[in-house]
Amino acid sequence: MLYTREERNTRIFAIIGASSGNLVEWFDFYVYAYCAIYFAQAFFPSRELTVQLLNTAGVFASGFLMRPVGGWLFGRIADQRGRKSAMMISVLMMCAGSLIIACLPTYASVGAWAPALLLMARLIQGLSVGGEYGTTATYMSEVALRGQRGFMASFQYVTLIGGQLLAVLVVVILQQCLDEVQLKAWGWRISFVIGAGTALISLLLRRSLKETTTAEVRGDKQAGSLSALFTHHWKAFVTVLGYTAGGSLIFYTFTTYMQKYLVNTAGMPAKTASYVMTAALFCYMCMQPLLGALSDRIGRRASMLWFSAMGAICVVPILTTLRTITSPLPAFALITAALAVVSQYTSIAGLVKAEMFPPQVRALGVGLSYAVANAAFGGSAEYVALKFKLLGLESSFYWYVVAMMVIAFLFALRLPRQAEYLHHDH
Repeated sequence: MLYTREERNTRIFAIIGASSGNLVEWFDFYVYAYCAIYFAQAFFPSRELTVQLLNTAGVFASGFLMRPVGGWLFGRIADQRGRKSAMMISVLMMCAGSLIIACLPTYASVGAWAPALLLMARLIQGLSVGGEYGTTATYMSEVALRGQRGFMASFQYVTLIGGQLLAVLVVVILQQCLDEVQLKAWGWRISFVIGAGTALISLLLRRSLKETTTAEVRGDKQAGSLSALFTHHWKAFVTVLGYTAGGSLIFYTFTTYMQKYLVNTAGMPAKTASYVMTAALFCYMCMQPLLGALSDRIGRRASMLWFSAMGAICVVPILTTLRTITSPLPAFALITAALAVVSQYTSIAGLVKAEMFPPQVRALGVGLSYAVANAAFGGSAEYVALKFKLLGLESSFYWYVVAMMVIAFLFALRLPRQAEYLHHDH
């Protein structure tokens, strides 16, 4: 299909607009985790830092529990009211959540209302992130240029990882500009103000986006319907659920959990582990467009089969070797190699889901299947890994990841062989 220069530019701008909101959403979501050490005592007064951090971690986890609700709610809005409307509402909610946290009174001021309000703000953000993934993945799959959809859709994970890295960078800059007393007193609030401000910029960008669905599609009686999804498209839903469970598990294993694994299991100094993971995540971010473009050449099914097969083969040797490595360079090389395997999935994760559903239930199908699998297997990855370690069975976690990779492989076999799926409609 040939595009005019104007249409190409419009579609490229749409990818930028959609992915910019994705970056802001994930920046706002993760800055909480990186700033927790500074604001924990303001909301959870305790003499034990571990108790404070445990409470803030519990509030962080609550965001994961809201994702399936967000996936359903925003999937319904996107299918019935349009992708653009859903994306604008989700980024506005994230902005509100960040602004609330930035302005929250402390426990010393309002007592138990302080942690309750913090929880409320995180639930709003969790709902927003739950809706953001499916809606953005759907929009980007529909607006991307034919023949380059893998490459263009990969920018969803470029900005997702970029949001995490940006959150780290903001905290590092604040640490250089303010001392610890200032950071604990008020400095941590700056990062949430920045998050709210960038969300407003993203909102302006998204306002100018073109809608990708027609009034006919939005007015269809099956649009955004759970009963239609589970009656007519349950096989696609189960397939997406199957490979997303493994994809989410291995993603969180080698990203958020890996820093703790290097410190807790390999015995690497915390600061060194942070440097290793920041460098590895940067490389991981840069890999996404390359692997996305590869999927345009070899097809989504081939990419997914390579991902799951290599994951099943590589997980145990890489994690076993990392247990004994305290030197940063070999650790960086091994983690980057693991993330190269994961990139075969994450670069096309949203697209390969979107291509499984017709437009009437596409955002709902993508958002709900991702959110359920992500909350159950991605959100629990760290807890399961640490539980196995506590029981003296750490290597059993490696085999758990392998088992999920085998399951992902079996579900990837169900994917259509053609690169452009039957349900895609432009």
